[in-house]
Amino acid sequence: RYELPGGTVYDGADEVMQYWLDGRTMVPDQRNELIELTHLEDGDVLIEFWLRGTPVDTGEPFEVRLWAIFGFDDADLITGERVYVQPPAN
Repeated sequence: RYELPGGTVYDGADEVMQYWLDGRTMVPDQRNELIELTHLEDGDVLIEFWLRGTPVDTGEPFEVRLWAIFGFDDADLITGERVYVQPPAN
């Protein structure tokens, strides 16, 4: 499961994989720079990061500061990511 700030949700492995493939097609040099990683009391992980890249349709590089919370199952596999444009209340 992948949840974007505007409310768009990609649910299931196929939808999430297609979102990732489409995103890397539109911004092939997309990259993240970790600012901070925090283990939350409920077992989730909060990251703060820079998202950078250059969309092929504009050619204009961008940089945006984002936050994301990752959920995990009992086998420590990621079950979801929720992205935020402001620090989430946790």
